[in-house]
Amino acid sequence: MKISEAEAEAVPAAPPTGRRERKRQQVRDQLYAAALHLFVTRGYEATTMDQIAETADVARATVFNHFSQKVGFLEEWGVRRRARVAEILGAEHAEDLPVGDRLRRYLKEMADLNAASRAETAVLMDASARFGRVLQDPSLETELAKIVEEGRQRGEIRTGVDPDQAGTLLAACYFSTILRWIREEPAPFDLHQHLAGALDIILPGLLVNQANDEEA
Repeated sequence: MKISEAEAEAVPAAPPTGRRERKRQQVRDQLYAAALHLFVTRGYEATTMDQIAETADVARATVFNHFSQKVGFLEEWGVRRRARVAEILGAEHAEDLPVGDRLRRYLKEMADLNAASRAETAVLMDASARFGRVLQDPSLETELAKIVEEGRQRGEIRTGVDPDQAGTLLAACYFSTILRWIREEPAPFDLHQHLAGALDIILPGLLVNQANDEEA
């Protein structure tokens, strides 16, 4: 089974240190890679937990020990993508950037992962929207709200802006853009350009300097 570069990069960067924990993580990674391979080649709905076990060469019970439901693989996909972006931005010390640039970098890295594996993104994101909790899961909202809050503490965000509401708005913009991007073949628009354009509209309502420039 061939594992994509995006899948390989999504494996947690800091594996558990104990021997048992490392073995457990290795099996989990093996199951995750097998599931993504099957989802992309056969479709999410057509893939069964038995097929995942067979592809990963483990017992059926092992799959359920790690993922109690098939939807768990969709949730894991989202977790690993966000972790990968956090790893990239952490290495670049993106926390030192102005909040507007930091938000742009975060969404750009998310877009990079999606664009590098569009077929995978199309299957997994569509399945997440239909069968998972991607539109109800607050994880991305929380990450973006944290960035806004840190910008607020540094005086870069307008007075009165609610970081949680801003995070919700930014996450909704991201998901709606991705869902439009994946549901047409070929891709209907440049993902990076569209996300950047959306931020051009949203950021003036958040940032102190841009708000002042608009009023001037």
